[in-house]
Amino acid sequence: MKSTGIKIGLYTSCFYDRSLSETLPLVRELGLTSVEVCTGGFLPSTHLHMDALLVSKVARDEYLGMFSELGLSLTALNVSGNPLHPDPEVRSKHSRDLLDTIRLAGLLGVVNVVAMAGQPSSSTSDPYPAWITSFPWDSAYSEVLDYQWNEIAIPFWKKVDLLAGEAGVRICVEMHPHMLVYNPPTLERLLNETGAKWIGCEMDPSHLFWQGIDPIATIHQFRERIFNAAAKDTRINQDNVRLNGVLHNGWRPLEPKLSIGGRYLLNRRPLDPPWEFVAPGRAHDVAFWSEFLSALQHYTPDISVNIENEDEELGSIDGTTYAANTLKLALAATGDSASMSAN
Repeated sequence: MKSTGIKIGLYTSCFYDRSLSETLPLVRELGLTSVEVCTGGFLPSTHLHMDALLVSKVARDEYLGMFSELGLSLTALNVSGNPLHPDPEVRSKHSRDLLDTIRLAGLLGVVNVVAMAGQPSSSTSDPYPAWITSFPWDSAYSEVLDYQWNEIAIPFWKKVDLLAGEAGVRICVEMHPHMLVYNPPTLERLLNETGAKWIGCEMDPSHLFWQGIDPIATIHQFRERIFNAAAKDTRINQDNVRLNGVLHNGWRPLEPKLSIGGRYLLNRRPLDPPWEFVAPGRAHDVAFWSEFLSALQHYTPDISVNIENEDEELGSIDGTTYAANTLKLALAATGDSASMSAN
């Protein structure tokens, strides 16, 4: 029997060290029904072979069969990266990953593609991304923002919107710091200045929490323009915030090294972080997550909310299990628990 209502699931990137055939039974065992798979960008595409699936319907049918056999639904493809990166090696890969993912989603019948808006440089001669935040009191920063939006981002995302429309796919942009779109005003700007019909919001509360933004108020702001959601919590470490603020720049090299595109590597959090990503329920209680699910469901009754586990203390298995248990309780409190059981 096909389940109706909100779907709770898993973004499988936290199990990058396991095959898809090993990962999907874990999703089923947790009582989840929705699956989101990485297709490139910053992370390797370990659970999907892009080239094979683009050219072969047989391969696509077999791939989708892996989900349906376990009563699971492939609800989103995730291609989070920087398609506007000034380094051509990174930009060419991440933008190609995005465009290929849109085409593949259309062929698979997967309606949601999760992405980031990207971050350009400050000028044509600058080799590094330049993230301008806060109040740009100096007009130099205003000029940079004008260049980034008008010359780079808006033309690119207009083209993406057209491709998404041709494929019948919705682009779910995550508000992510270090990207041009990182909060509600910048997402509004992207939507308004591109005139996009197929671009909307990926509602991930974790990046809003540490910026002091209320995720529930943001849901009511974007309403039906929220296409997909992530379940990830953020713990604010108040003692460290009092000393360093939320923009503490104490990030360190990660060992072993992990590439995020070209010659660039992932860093790890400071030893005294002002905030940390944790499993849902470890910072905000079941009551919050129930309100979060209810607000989403009010505008999009069949929305998928996929756990994105980045809880370094609990690890992949325990963090995902903790998150799933929190969301089960939260969903039950909304009065809709039908979509938690795969039939």
